[in-house]
Amino acid sequence: MRVLTGIQPSGDLHIGNYFGSIKQMVEAQKTSETFAFIANYHAQTSVTDGKRLAELTMQSATDFLALGIDPQKSTFWVQSDVKEVLELYWVLSSFTPTGLLERAHSYKDKTARGFATNHSLFSYPVLMAADILLYSPDIVPVGKDQIQHVEIARDIAVKFNNQYGDILKLPEFKIEESVATVPGIDGQKMSKSYGNTVNIFGQEKKQLKTIKKIVTENVAMEEPKEYENCNVYNMAKLFLEGDNLIELQERYKKGGEGHGHFKIYLGEVMWGYFKEYREKREYYQANQDEVREILKLGAKKATQTIQPMIEKIRTATGIKY
Repeated sequence: MRVLTGIQPSGDLHIGNYFGSIKQMVEAQKTSETFAFIANYHAQTSVTDGKRLAELTMQSATDFLALGIDPQKSTFWVQSDVKEVLELYWVLSSFTPTGLLERAHSYKDKTARGFATNHSLFSYPVLMAADILLYSPDIVPVGKDQIQHVEIARDIAVKFNNQYGDILKLPEFKIEESVATVPGIDGQKMSKSYGNTVNIFGQEKKQLKTIKKIVTENVAMEEPKEYENCNVYNMAKLFLEGDNLIELQERYKKGGEGHGHFKIYLGEVMWGYFKEYREKREYYQANQDEVREILKLGAKKATQTIQPMIEKIRTATGIKY
């Protein structure tokens, strides 16, 4: 089984990135043929400073490796190092109804929030379809907000296949229901676009300062507290299981502690959870040439993988003559 995922290098990785995508990919390496890429073309919808994008790309590669992406088990590369994805993006554009893109939730949400309405933002799902379909994955792990993009990729593939035959594989999305939407500090879906993230790496004091901004109900300290709809609890349960999770629930129900106590506890749990990853990150940060070599070899492997597919597409569409 082939599994594929990508993530934008548009800023510091946060726990929504980890639980929504990266953790699933790391676990998939144990049993599946895995493909993971840094989507730097996609990041251009929000990052226009070229020097900054290059820095973020290397930062993301370093973070991915630190969090468990194993180049011996996965094909790991930077999106722009396999140019064929842009070729397929253009081909698929001819099979993408404008109305399909106009209905994209991500586009409507971002324009409603004041994002500039440009072609790259509008056609984002077509490039994502090319990312997916070029590598013929069976499964694409996504957060709940990305399900529609996989469905759009399938719709486009069906139109293409109706014209040229069964060339493009129709992928299935996979979500972990327990982490389908990781809450941000404001209770909405955690996203860099919304400025409500809790970053994985960085200084402990700065991380705790962010955690202390999590929106909670105003309940007297001595009173019992609801945990099911508490943003702090819903973040903490990502890191806890078994007796530890039950113990936290009991603390909420007992009363005598304020939400501030639970925020401090969350900070401690989170800091301990990522300890091993921080140590690996320090190694890769000090050995950036090794990171670049890993990405170079990954791009070479990815390019070799997609050659039969892109040749079929070129022949079918008449680009190859």
